[in-house]
Formats: sequence, C-alpha cells, structure tokens
Amino acid sequence: MENNKENVNHPEHYQFGKNNEYEAIKVIDAWELGFNLGNTIKYISRVGKKRKDKELEDLRKALWYLEHHIKTIEEKNRNS
Repeated sequence: MENNKENVNHPEHYQFGKNNEYEAIKVIDAWELGFNLGNTIKYISRVGKKRKDKELEDLRKALWYLEHHIKTIEEKNRNS
C-alpha cells in the first residue's frame, strides 16, 4: 500500500518525491500558476520520465495547455 501511496502523492516521474523542492506541484503552488500554466509545467517537467514512448505526447499536451491559456488571455483582452 505504501508504494501505491507514493505513486499518488509523489510519483517517481516527477523526480525525488516529497523531498524534492522542485517537485512540479510545489513549483506550481509556489508560483500560483493556476490550472492551465500548472498543467503546462507538469507535462514539461515529466517529459520522458513517466513513459519514454509518450515524450511527444507530453510535449503536445503542454503546448495545448499553453495555447489554451494564451487564447483565454486574448479573449479576455478583446472583451475588456
């Protein structure tokens, strides 16, 4: 059960778990990035670590969240 807990709370693909001051969730929270930018950082930080064969998929997901955030800002600016 302990191993399963670590896979949920501090997955190895985010490197070094709870003792890593640069664990993705800690950076996202510290920088107050929110959902879209947080997911961008999350996917970039794990590129090739979770599954090497999914490296391009993780980069595309990061790009999708970044582009979505940009579009949200552009739309907000148009409506201001």
